[in-house]
Amino acid sequence: MSAERPSLPPVRLHTEAELARDALAAPLLARAVRLARWAGPGTRVGAGGELVEAHLPAAAEHLGFGDDEDGVAYASEAWRLAVDTGLLDFEDPDAAEGEDAEGTVTVGENLGLLTSGSPQDVLAIWLDGLDAVHADATAPAFDDFADLVGEDGSVDFDALDWDPEEEADFLDGVLGNLYLLTLSEAGPLEGPVPLPALAASVVVPEDMGEPTDDVLEQVSEVMMRLDDQFRVLAPIGIVEYRPVDEALLTEEGEEATPPADDEDVTRYGMVRLTPLGLYGIRERMLEAGVDAPAVGDLADKGADVLLDGIAHYPEDAARSEIGLWLGGRGAQGAEAAAAELLGAARGADRRAPLRRLHCQQALALVGPEAEPAVRAVLDDPELGGLARVWLAERGAADVPAPPESMIFWLAVDTIAAQLDADGDLDELQELVEGLSGQHSGFFDQAWRVEHPATAEVLEAVGRLHRDRVIAKDARKAAFKARSRTKS
Repeated sequence: MSAERPSLPPVRLHTEAELARDALAAPLLARAVRLARWAGPGTRVGAGGELVEAHLPAAAEHLGFGDDEDGVAYASEAWRLAVDTGLLDFEDPDAAEGEDAEGTVTVGENLGLLTSGSPQDVLAIWLDGLDAVHADATAPAFDDFADLVGEDGSVDFDALDWDPEEEADFLDGVLGNLYLLTLSEAGPLEGPVPLPALAASVVVPEDMGEPTDDVLEQVSEVMMRLDDQFRVLAPIGIVEYRPVDEALLTEEGEEATPPADDEDVTRYGMVRLTPLGLYGIRERMLEAGVDAPAVGDLADKGADVLLDGIAHYPEDAARSEIGLWLGGRGAQGAEAAAAELLGAARGADRRAPLRRLHCQQALALVGPEAEPAVRAVLDDPELGGLARVWLAERGAADVPAPPESMIFWLAVDTIAAQLDADGDLDELQELVEGLSGQHSGFFDQAWRVEHPATAEVLEAVGRLHRDRVIAKDARKAAFKARSRTKS
């Protein structure tokens, strides 16, 4: 009876100011900024805005890579990012001047935004850079298509057997898996993920036991593919990456075999999403239409949206979201916030029991100022039981005893909420056995409860209760409840 839930757990993001600082510190963007400030009127570019070869050694020297054999490549990469992110604008060379014509560059508007703009401005520029680097990571190596370049500079991609959309989707799928592994239900994953495990997550079917040799070979191929891609992605700050130990690469195809149990898995590559990476991947997923919630998304929404939105959040995330929501209503007052929560908790729809459970949890954070609003619903058939529990937990005086019908209704509603939450089975069994054992003749009364979930709750008690006799009584009561609603 679970309500529709978000496809991913909620992520806890750093503040935009912190993320913007991380973006500016990303090695590749920092190099791009340095080159954008270094470029002058005499700096020449080709038709695509690329820095001409004659200037590359000086650019590498400016970045501190003058003695590095890869310095020119680093400078070229940083220059391309400066152009792709609008830190530099370039004027196309006049084609009439010939194929070797060169153009000029000017400072782009975005360069100033990195120092004078808002954190949102900085992050928008960084996201453009992430898109550019993502495209680079999914592009074939130059050696793969050098022979396929025509005289006009075009590439015969059909002959290359390369589908850019398919490649991008594959990398996004891997990053989505890494995102999900990072936001495990056991809590945020602090350590890095072994590259073989990440590769297996996109290759090995979930229902497969021992992987076949063919599957292991596919895992090896994906590992090496990801090794190349994460080396490209790491400088933009999205991941921290420890590459595959080159000593493990075999001469045949340069593929590393997945590690055995007794081998040092860190030699096969380790990857961890940075806080900036969590932000960047989530932005890409949102743009693609994926439901990827973040703690704080509901802080400015109504209580109805809050209670439905946190329905399947992990406990800590739900508590944080509620705290942010209450914090945003400081001027409104605790009593008014409690009244809004209670109003949103009403209803006979399938999500209502879980809304009432989270309403009770939210009220626990409001404090004693909520008491007038809670007392106002003591006679409400849906909220009266919840209100009495809240008041009793705080030792409030003059709490009226609930009528018997309310006791049984609250028991059914509580079990219905926990069934919807899909919590721990042992805890659910304890709840079921505890509530059904509190009252003699529970099932003689429970099947008469006017609650939309009565029959489903009794059927669940029949499945979960470890006492066979009581489980049978629950199933009989469920049958009576079904018959009553049909008549």
